[in-house]
Amino acid sequence: MSIETQAPLSEGTPAAGTQKGALRILVADPIAPDGVERLRQAGEVDVVTGLEPAALIARIAGYDALVVRSETKVTAEVLAAAARLRVVGRAGVGVDNIDIEAATRCGVLVLNAPTGNTIAAAEHAIAMMLALARNIPAADASLRAGRWERSKLTGVELRDRTLGLLGLGKIGFEVARIASEGLRMRVMAHDPLVTQERAEQAGAALVDLETLLTESDVLSVHVPLTEHTRGVIGAAELRRMRPGARLINVARGGIIDEAALADAVRNGVVAGAAVDVFTTEPVPDGHPLIGVDGIVVTPHLGASTAEAQVNVAADVADQIVEYLRGGSPRSAVNAPAVNPEELARLRPYLELAGKMGSLAAQLSSGGVQRVICSYAGELVDVDTTLVTAEVLRGLLGHFSDTRVNAINAKTVARSMGVDVDEHTTTRSVDHANSMFVEVVGEHRLLVAGTHFDGAPRITRIDDFRVDMQPSGTFLVVQHEDRPGVIAAVSTLLATNDINIARIELGRDRPRGSAVMLMEVDDPVDGALLERLAAVANLEQLRLVRL
Repeated sequence: MSIETQAPLSEGTPAAGTQKGALRILVADPIAPDGVERLRQAGEVDVVTGLEPAALIARIAGYDALVVRSETKVTAEVLAAAARLRVVGRAGVGVDNIDIEAATRCGVLVLNAPTGNTIAAAEHAIAMMLALARNIPAADASLRAGRWERSKLTGVELRDRTLGLLGLGKIGFEVARIASEGLRMRVMAHDPLVTQERAEQAGAALVDLETLLTESDVLSVHVPLTEHTRGVIGAAELRRMRPGARLINVARGGIIDEAALADAVRNGVVAGAAVDVFTTEPVPDGHPLIGVDGIVVTPHLGASTAEAQVNVAADVADQIVEYLRGGSPRSAVNAPAVNPEELARLRPYLELAGKMGSLAAQLSSGGVQRVICSYAGELVDVDTTLVTAEVLRGLLGHFSDTRVNAINAKTVARSMGVDVDEHTTTRSVDHANSMFVEVVGEHRLLVAGTHFDGAPRITRIDDFRVDMQPSGTFLVVQHEDRPGVIAAVSTLLATNDINIARIELGRDRPRGSAVMLMEVDDPVDGALLERLAAVANLEQLRLVRL
């Protein structure tokens, strides 16, 4: 016979508004005032920019949300010091200044504003291409120096030339549209993730990387900086470009080998380059791209328009407010992606999933080696990744002092050596739309549930059919199905002035094994649990809080 009295180590991430005191938001980089005002809908906002790493680490522990642009580095050390941080918002697209892996381990959501500066960045790419083709910066400098060098500064026309795009995401798509429709350029693109239909919508033809390099008159880079794209354009790739080609980078520093590009322009391998982003920003003295004739440089101005700054600030602020209020942001970087229609279908099951995981944790014996989540009915037709994450949140929060939520649940499971399987099932079920959580450890435990009458219900515990509303404090009793057990337990509780709110019974057969779920209104201490187990001769007694 076993008795469970220990409260869970962690109840997962609290819902919005449950922390002690008001929610606090730190804005660590300058954003548009409209974004700051929108953030104040969620809590107290402090705008403190220019923080050195040590100062940010010292300050961050008191905040629930952090807003940055590209200047502030959100490192693993910063995240480790952020005891109550729930979300980091990047007012812009790139998140290479945020340690996504560390944020995920810590259960911190990272979100960005991927569309707010699309037009600004695309227009800057076009402006850089035109400036390079017509020698505008060199002409400006020459005239200011008192020289009149028209013949020396002869440019080239872009119409009917070929623009190659490395990457056809939102910004690359807009560049393609402007170039094909406005400048009458031929456009080709290399992007393994884009369909031919999507490319045709932008007016671009999909090609392989070799064709892109060898046939582009202008090559413009529009991919994120990842381990796969770092240095993807190096000396060898530059040598394969056609004579007279020009190169544009308004994406991220590090995608193009900067020293190789400087040498290629200086030696005439390519005709010129226009670069807005650099591996190190601000650029250090002696940077290879600065001062080379034929290279146009700007200090990371791609998103620097008044409209873009307002757009990205408003976008990231609205998403943070939505998340802190318990909603789902549109542009989460490290959380399961669920479209709004599927989320609406899943929402009733998310609370149920967390409750089932928590119940399984409190009823299981020994360690957890494997968790199997199975889905039937309407859940078969949707992505249940988020539901499984909620099961893990409810389950693992009882075994780990790490803050567990839907963002890091699978990461925490891996770190604990717990295998997670999820699949659909055609097994015979009691209810059409059911989910099953099977926990395998020293013993195997099965919990089943569904959602009906507007509320989550637990419908099965192992072989016992039940109808449990999973909210409150319960005595979960396993016992021999014989007369007197319910009376003995009820009498002893009454003697100790403990009120019974509800009793749910289940059994495998008459006079066989039985389970009793008794919801109580008042606390039950360990000593009373011992007396209950002895008086009623119970096989197992667990105190469960849901």
